[in-house]
Amino acid sequence: MNETPPVLDSDSVAAVDLGSNSFHMVVGRVVDDTHFHIVDRLRERVALAAGLDEHNDLTDKAQERALACLERFGQRLREIPEGRVRAVGTSAMRQASNAKAFMARAQAALGHPIEIIAGSEEARLIYLGVSHTLADDRGRRLVIDIGGGSTELIVGERFEPVRMDSLGMGCVGYSLRFFVDGKIRADDFRRAEIAARLKLEPIERRYLEANWENCVGSSGTITAVDAILRANGWSDRGITANGLRQLKKALIAAGNTNKAASLAGVQADRASVLPGGVAILLASFEALQIEHMAISTGSMREGLLYDLLGRIRHEDVRDQTIRQLCQRYNVDMAQAGRVERLALHCFGQVREAWGLDPALGQQLVGWAARLHEIGLSVAFSGYHKHSAYLVANSDMPGFSRADQELLAAMLLGQRKRLTREVFASLPNSEAELAKSLTICLRVALRLARSRSPTPQPPFTATARRGALELGFLPDWIDAHPLTFADLVEEAEKLREIGFELRVR
Repeated sequence: MNETPPVLDSDSVAAVDLGSNSFHMVVGRVVDDTHFHIVDRLRERVALAAGLDEHNDLTDKAQERALACLERFGQRLREIPEGRVRAVGTSAMRQASNAKAFMARAQAALGHPIEIIAGSEEARLIYLGVSHTLADDRGRRLVIDIGGGSTELIVGERFEPVRMDSLGMGCVGYSLRFFVDGKIRADDFRRAEIAARLKLEPIERRYLEANWENCVGSSGTITAVDAILRANGWSDRGITANGLRQLKKALIAAGNTNKAASLAGVQADRASVLPGGVAILLASFEALQIEHMAISTGSMREGLLYDLLGRIRHEDVRDQTIRQLCQRYNVDMAQAGRVERLALHCFGQVREAWGLDPALGQQLVGWAARLHEIGLSVAFSGYHKHSAYLVANSDMPGFSRADQELLAAMLLGQRKRLTREVFASLPNSEAELAKSLTICLRVALRLARSRSPTPQPPFTATARRGALELGFLPDWIDAHPLTFADLVEEAEKLREIGFELRVR
């Protein structure tokens, strides 16, 4: 007897944050396609950053802690469709040398794809989450988030960030580095604060001149410090410099993190990383001349949900990112449009035979077609290499590192010789996807080489595994000998990777 399939919870969206100290999951119920109500939260301290060894590899124990947590999260998310869950890894995952190997196991445990995002993307999502919890005023605000492995600073107005920075200092790393074996001494604080000031120094002047009117802190260390200050009567409204100094004195008086755990308001699982976080916060207050910090209930988790809602409503920030890159590098949008139409026409006819995801493939082909000539802004010679470099190394809001690497591989493989090495850095499944989509892009580029505004005649693309046959009207082929010669040359180049292209 067949079991009744589970009913998918299509009204829900979920975000998973694989933080350097804790893993968080938040589930929301969508209301009117524009807002959500939080219906569930889970948090587990995994201490991922503390599990990095001297080679920056995640230890076996750290991986097992993480996988066990993700399996529990995965059970809660099992009935939510894939497109409504966004899971991201942050600083510790960015640092881990063995992150790619770990990712396959992590995704299997969670049951959903996981992205490793850049610090700038983390900052954007933090601001998005924070700004949706604050009054919709028009003043500039400074937002600070101190996580386990990094600290994000953002200046923005309303829902738009103006400046974003991610600094490699976090409560876990600084606690392990400066407060060895949990000891808390005045000299330890002094060294930690100086180290944080050195991290802040290159951006300090720009933030002092950014004309922000109020400061807001979010998540982790900052909400923990706020709770401690209120519990001890050191502040009754957010975080103040005086309250921070009193907390610092109390931590030094305690002498170690075990005794610090007995202070009013200190959570047991937060005590071991509290000194490092407090030192970073003290340095930030001093460097940026902060007098008072309000506390936001929003954070990156909420930012992920709002970003996900945008994608569901087809207001994808990634499309805006692509437009901005095209503008920045003066892309010929008419030519990009011609290439995109031809590449999508090819993709639409081959996707079933090659087993390609229709939505993902269409997005990637469209983005690659629009960006394929951004390298011309550097030089015509080797412009495909320049295009790939710019995509791989630019801040691209909404894109994960894996997204950028895949797009960069497609752009690198768009012309000249196509070798397997172009896709060697990608996981096997992504390498096959990238190769298939790159072939569609290469065919489109050959057909649009004349840059003529005259519409190309329809062509057929008949695919099977490892092969593609293009069909044209006989009189069109006779009237376009250069295009035919281009396609014959393309067939020779693709033969080098064991792919057969035929033209009739």
